[in-house]
Amino acid sequence: MLPAQQGYDRAITVFSPDGRLYQVEYAIETVRRGTIAVGIKCKDGIVIAVEERSRKLQISDTAQKIFQIDDHVGVAAAGYIPDARSQVDNARFFSQSNKMIYDEAVEVETIAKHLADQCQQYTQYAGVRPFGVALILGGVVNGKPQMYLTDPSGTYIAYDALAIGSGSDQVTTFLEDAYKEDISLEDASILAAAGIYLASEEKESTGHIRMAQIKTDSATFEILPDDLVEKYANSAKEKYRDEKP
Repeated sequence: MLPAQQGYDRAITVFSPDGRLYQVEYAIETVRRGTIAVGIKCKDGIVIAVEERSRKLQISDTAQKIFQIDDHVGVAAAGYIPDARSQVDNARFFSQSNKMIYDEAVEVETIAKHLADQCQQYTQYAGVRPFGVALILGGVVNGKPQMYLTDPSGTYIAYDALAIGSGSDQVTTFLEDAYKEDISLEDASILAAAGIYLASEEKESTGHIRMAQIKTDSATFEILPDDLVEKYANSAKEKYRDEKP
């Protein structure tokens, strides 16, 4: 980095002469270096899937990058996962507070905006740093699936399908070609697994894939068991075998 840029590099509250906040850009780069996470909205609900690389002796019964916010809302994260846990705790408290005040399930967009507002504040005030994580928030409200992305800059955007993390550009291009608005929940799960394989170095096993669904008929978040994930992953390898990494 050039010496002239270093002064602007050290504070999140100072714009560089070309209008950039370097600390925010570093946080976004942290997301890009995280393992892949995929979210897909379909007519039957929401599918979120992540790649989790476990060490040989690690006990991996609990998902580390997929979280439940409320009965009807789940999150997949890419980037610095401790920051994700902090935001998830915040979202859980906000969701339950909303339920107590309004006596109805909170909208996914409302949670996304709340978290994005917090992220934006952490790009504005001294003494803090931006969150180094992006979140895919998916849920079902009043029978309608909703999915949003939040990032370290404080942006939140609605998507039909998206990928974040390492290899996300390639997976996003793949989703743009393969996604259809009337896709079923099963096909969306297969498509999500295919996206994980496309970005991952592991092309054969299924143990590195975690997946969750929120179905429109039950509006209930569920982390899928390993045998069902294996079924979707094997179908993905068969259906999208010609896709090149």
